[in-house]
Amino acid sequence: MSEATLAVPDLAVSAPSPVISVKPVVLPAPGRGEDLRVRVSAPANGRRLPVIVFSHGFGESMDGYGPLADFWTAHGFVVIQPTHLDSRTLNLPPDDPRTPLIWRHRVDDLKRVLDGLELIEDSVPGLGGRLDRGRIAVAGHSWGAQTASMLLGARVLDSEGEPGEDMSDPRIRAGVLLALPGRGGADLTPFAAEHFPFMNPGFAEMTTPALVVAGDHDQSLLSVRGPDWFTDAYFSSPGGKSLLTLFGAEHSLGGISGYNVTETTDENPGRVALIRRLTWAYLRTALGLGDSVWPAARAALAEAADPLGRIESR
Repeated sequence: MSEATLAVPDLAVSAPSPVISVKPVVLPAPGRGEDLRVRVSAPANGRRLPVIVFSHGFGESMDGYGPLADFWTAHGFVVIQPTHLDSRTLNLPPDDPRTPLIWRHRVDDLKRVLDGLELIEDSVPGLGGRLDRGRIAVAGHSWGAQTASMLLGARVLDSEGEPGEDMSDPRIRAGVLLALPGRGGADLTPFAAEHFPFMNPGFAEMTTPALVVAGDHDQSLLSVRGPDWFTDAYFSSPGGKSLLTLFGAEHSLGGISGYNVTETTDENPGRVALIRRLTWAYLRTALGLGDSVWPAARAALAEAADPLGRIESR
């Protein structure tokens, strides 16, 4: 089914182009226990291509999130997807000494991708010299959204509420945070508070522009709050943010993690089509590739007869 036949507002996008995808590209990772493997997808044509570094959710891998990665690539972005240590493809045992610090390894993985862009270009046929290293965004879903948010300026708070290490990266100009977990402390269930101490984010210093995407039916088993938990980053961070609230969406946001994946509880092709078009438009404008694209997309959604969501900004 084409997006034109779905209940999606007329959000104009560029014509799709052929793509190339290479995996695994292996980046040396001393101290990680094994090298970092990534998937690189790029338009077959064009130069000065903007980059999206994407962090997957818990247990996923570089092979996931095809509905997003395929669309972004066909419409002008290079998408780089690392496989983090928590991936089911690596089967890291719970008692592995790296397990308690996987959240830090995840952030390091994204920075290692940024450090390795020259190797990545050289490893993908025809990609050399075609990346625009001044236009790089980070994106992620669920735990991957928390990972991505750290490069935007979010911090992990200690038990006293003091912000931890600043792991932001000036090479990142914008972010897309899909189903990003909210505040910790009393907002967590006892199980989450005991087992995931890193789930205590502070957003007060998340200054890099970002689009936060949340489903209004996303009820997390890790929080005692309702779906509004996933909007904390928008309301608790400095300005320069937008919030896309999706009506009826649960944690998979309609099925962004893959085509026909079993973990999708709210399958909705129209919702996925909307997300990928809106995220594309947001990043085009945030990276300085089309000032009118995002405002036009917002207007199209607001004027839709039966909108699938709403957008607000601050």
